[in-house]
Amino acid sequence: MDIVDSQVHLWAAESPDRPWPAGRAPEAQKPYQILKETLLFQMDLAKVRRMVLVPPSWEGDRNDMALEAARAYPDRFAVMGRLALQDPASRALVADWRKQPGMLGMRFTFHNEHYRHFLTDGTGDWLWPAAEKAGVPLMVLVPGALDHLDRIAGKHPGLKLVIDHVGIGVRGKAPKVFEDLPAVCALAKHPNIAVKASGFPSWSNEPYPFRDLHGAIRQLVDAFGPRRIFWGTDLTRMPCTYYECITLFTEHLPWLKGPDLEWVMGRGVCEWLGWPLTRA
Repeated sequence: MDIVDSQVHLWAAESPDRPWPAGRAPEAQKPYQILKETLLFQMDLAKVRRMVLVPPSWEGDRNDMALEAARAYPDRFAVMGRLALQDPASRALVADWRKQPGMLGMRFTFHNEHYRHFLTDGTGDWLWPAAEKAGVPLMVLVPGALDHLDRIAGKHPGLKLVIDHVGIGVRGKAPKVFEDLPAVCALAKHPNIAVKASGFPSWSNEPYPFRDLHGAIRQLVDAFGPRRIFWGTDLTRMPCTYYECITLFTEHLPWLKGPDLEWVMGRGVCEWLGWPLTRA
């Protein structure tokens, strides 16, 4: 089975040559840089074949490190890149976005004061039809804004959307954090919406194998089906080992097995994003 992580960050240390946006340094998930070599080491230990790299917002709207990793290791890394929605020059980049080697699509964070208003003040309105026309899939972090995603998906049925981190608050804990799960599952009515089952261990109040998460995972898979649920980690903020993130799904969900497990653990995200798996 090919295991593909649908969300991992890498980044370089802040420096005069690579300044971060003012005030964003405290948001970094680790107090040190995470390079491609670090991720390759983790992947090889855990037998993860591929990672989808998601450049972090605290570095600003830049994709250079992730794209360099994808160019160096094209069957290990690919990128869902950042784009400055508020910059008029960004509009001209969408049509040829996927022509960048290693670039699969775009990822947007609408969960904090820096970007949340882009969903409501018209800043992001131009993106949805442009990405739909260009065939560029999007990953979106939208806790508390699922109604906007419902509207966008219905208006743009040709636009592939992936909900990041199950569409719920990344700082919460089970069971309360799953109060919005029925609203997330209701979006399964849109065939152009998929969900990243990423970050699950961070919501648990129990030790491994995190039994207070198992019911929520099953609700997601039952709603969207295994082809639209993409396992992932957000590895640099997980409170457990990479191995435990994997085996939570592969060894402790007895109802998820065979081809369904293969879809969830990697095949699904690769097919959705147009990054076909080849024989290892």
